[in-house]
Amino acid sequence: MAQYDVIIIGGGPGGYNAAIRAGQLGLKAAVVEKGPTLGGTCLNVGCMPSKALLHASELYSAAANDFATLGIDVTPSLNLPQMMKQKAESVTALTKGIEFLFRKNQVDWVKGAGKIAGPGKVEVTDAEGKVTTLEAKNIVIATGSEPAGLPGVEVDQKRIVDSTGALSLPEVPKSLLVIGAGIIGLELGSVWRRLGAEVTVVEFLDRITPGMDTETAKTFQRALTKQGFKFKLSSKVTGAKASKTGVKLTVEPVAGGPAETLEAEYVLLAIGRRPFTEGLGLESVGVTPDKRGFIPTDHWKTTAPGVWAIGDVTLGPMLAHKAEEEAVACIETIAGKSGHVNYGIIPSVVYTAPEVAWVGKTEEELKAEGRAYKAGKFPFAANSRAKINHETEGFIKVLADAVTDEVLGVHMIGPSVSEMVGEYCVAMEFRASSEDIARTCHPHPTRSEALRQAAMGVEGWTMQA
Repeated sequence: MAQYDVIIIGGGPGGYNAAIRAGQLGLKAAVVEKGPTLGGTCLNVGCMPSKALLHASELYSAAANDFATLGIDVTPSLNLPQMMKQKAESVTALTKGIEFLFRKNQVDWVKGAGKIAGPGKVEVTDAEGKVTTLEAKNIVIATGSEPAGLPGVEVDQKRIVDSTGALSLPEVPKSLLVIGAGIIGLELGSVWRRLGAEVTVVEFLDRITPGMDTETAKTFQRALTKQGFKFKLSSKVTGAKASKTGVKLTVEPVAGGPAETLEAEYVLLAIGRRPFTEGLGLESVGVTPDKRGFIPTDHWKTTAPGVWAIGDVTLGPMLAHKAEEEAVACIETIAGKSGHVNYGIIPSVVYTAPEVAWVGKTEEELKAEGRAYKAGKFPFAANSRAKINHETEGFIKVLADAVTDEVLGVHMIGPSVSEMVGEYCVAMEFRASSEDIARTCHPHPTRSEALRQAAMGVEGWTMQA
């Protein structure tokens, strides 16, 4: 029976980062992963392939619609098989990179489905049904999440797809219905809209992107509408019927009223994700998930001694970088170090065009808390680099405490904001004031100057171009 210091069930961002950190700290570690490759949903059918298609489709759209303004006359033609091929090649390179890091840090990859078989024991069932038992002082559950289902909408990965199926459609749909106006649905909807699909988004709530700052969300919806998106808000889907050529979707107003039928070639179900905790043998160690399937933890410890949980199976945002932070902190705690995660400074990003990024509190949250704050805002329309690049849509908004001036939240919509939000994450980790950012020199001309100008706006001394 193989003996380990740590066994991690799940080879996604949480799992593989935990394993690598364990190896770096001299712990004997193994990752149990049933998939054919490491990397989990994020690398294989989530974050990375979606970004590959978002990037490629954005370039295609720019060539078709924007290059002429710059004096570049081209008529692009779409080679969808090649676009899918380069996506797959990029994913393969990343998963192979994790295998290399495992070898470098002496981490074992045990292929198969993992199940806790009692304190300190994990059973692994491989593809041929052979069962192997491993022993460890510590077991880390990092099994991630899966797409959430919807009654009346059966995913067949042909005409009705989830996020995995939407990454590999065999053709550009003439029409696509997206159920859910969250990040996943809008990103994948953007891919196919840019490539020529008519996209309609059906959302149960009266707004898109719940949890996003309201002003930012409204600006975001206007931007997507200009790109051709159609939205049916406050609407619930009650059924879907697929045929060989398309799908009929039954939709009703949330407030009540007559149903209507929407038709499209494809339907994407993207109403969120749910923790993957079934069949893990949690009952064998007395761990009970909550009603939604999440595993309760206290500093990544479950109620069972020596059993830990990180990432999407725990409460909090279902983000790869949140899982990575927890992975490192959990392993460092196991190793006797002081693992720490600042949950107030985990950024979120929507990788559409324009991009949206935010960290910290929204205005709605601060108002609900009764906390006095000041806001500074700067539009990209006044940023020199954005003007020159014809990328003037959006703004940056900084929220700071009215008394201490500590930055409490930042909300961005515009070009490359996914790359810029990290500056405010660092600032907020050090509890910086808006004045700290406002008095920090930024290079000119860059989009990043908008970060400073927004901070200057908190005290009213913004200098617009």
